[in-house]
Amino acid sequence: MFDMMGMMGKVKEMQSKMQEAQDKLSDITAEGESGGGMVKALVNGKKELLNIEIEPELINPADAKMLSDLIVAAVNNALSTVEGKAKVEMEKVTEGIIPKIPGFDLGDMFKK
Repeated sequence: MFDMMGMMGKVKEMQSKMQEAQDKLSDITAEGESGGGMVKALVNGKKELLNIEIEPELINPADAKMLSDLIVAAVNNALSTVEGKAKVEMEKVTEGIIPKIPGFDLGDMFKK
């Protein structure tokens, strides 16, 4: 027989675990770099840019376009890395609550 109370308990547990996982995303960080480490970007699991480091020798008005390209590359590199870390954390938190269904990817659930 269908256990409605049991199911509601599981739903509440899942909601609690998902909120816990989302709260932890800001603690997960990743750094990306470009230009041989001359530009570094730090992002968190919520896909927020936290810091940019630029080697002083790159700051030349004549090279503004190159610097812009290096910043974009470093940020994209960091975002790609943190996405994998966030997915692993989400899988750990929801293990046993959400069944492993082929093609069901939690990573897409938190993209903006």
